[in-house]
Amino acid sequence: MPALDGFIGAIGNTPLLRLGKLSAETGCEILGKAEFMNPGGSVKDRAARYIIEDAERRGTLSPGGTVIEGTAGNTGIGLAHICAARGYRCVIVIPETQSQEKMDLLRVLGADVRPVPAAPYKDANNYQKIAGRLAQETDNAIWANQFDNLVNRQAHYETTGPEIWRDTDGRVDAFVCATGTGGTLAGVARSLKERKPEVKTVLADPYGSGLYHFVKSGEIKSEGSSITEGIGSSRVTANLEGTPIDDAVRIDDQTCVTMVYRLLREEGLFVGGSTGINVAAAVQVAREMGPGHTIVTLLCDRGSLYFARLFNSEWLRQRGLHVPQS
Repeated sequence: MPALDGFIGAIGNTPLLRLGKLSAETGCEILGKAEFMNPGGSVKDRAARYIIEDAERRGTLSPGGTVIEGTAGNTGIGLAHICAARGYRCVIVIPETQSQEKMDLLRVLGADVRPVPAAPYKDANNYQKIAGRLAQETDNAIWANQFDNLVNRQAHYETTGPEIWRDTDGRVDAFVCATGTGGTLAGVARSLKERKPEVKTVLADPYGSGLYHFVKSGEIKSEGSSITEGIGSSRVTANLEGTPIDDAVRIDDQTCVTMVYRLLREEGLFVGGSTGINVAAAVQVAREMGPGHTIVTLLCDRGSLYFARLFNSEWLRQRGLHVPQS
């Protein structure tokens, strides 16, 4: 294998992992794309790369410039890695409700981390809007704007989708994915459906998000809340708009937690809550479709970013959740 071009050269071409116990239980091939194997540890490395390279091509990001983003963490981590490699300053506005591990890692990577109180998108003090204003006020700076910058979904249209098609030899029957910015589901869905229109695309959603009801009824409506970070939304982003979505599945927190621990104990995979949502939803879709189908989802990121929460039995207990027995 030839040497890769630094951090950026290592992004993408992650393997598909067969989840043996779940495949045996459902009679389907349940495959998880190992996005935690990206160099920054998550699927968000892909969008971070495309956003920065696009700004460089267009000349909106010049040498010595600043990349500013509002993020729940993983996109910021990818941006911070690339900024360090490219010589840019990185400023991350993040809701203070996100895990301390994410904030600590961002600071280690050299980012200027600015935690802010959590606020809904309609609020002027929402973390995304603060990041946008900050970019306007800063010389030689760009706002990555991952939610509405269509380069995000282009990254997955050009890389993630074709990789799934290649590695399944076109034998993919359904793609299941949670969404925050909408970029991953939007790009992969478009890519796969161009090649095979009958591929079923399914949005996996936690409680507290309005997207499940949007897919089912066309109305944004949220119910309940969730411990998951970085997924779910109260609006249809520019990236998600117009995406061909066939169905939606909603996963509660205990189902998510149980799946995260199953993946750890049965597959040796140390992953986060978004992955728990994805895989639990993929299992539900497999059972609905019946044996003999191939279901692909994403193993989004590493569990180490959630060690003090998702892997802390006392923290879970305080929220009415429990660690499943082996």
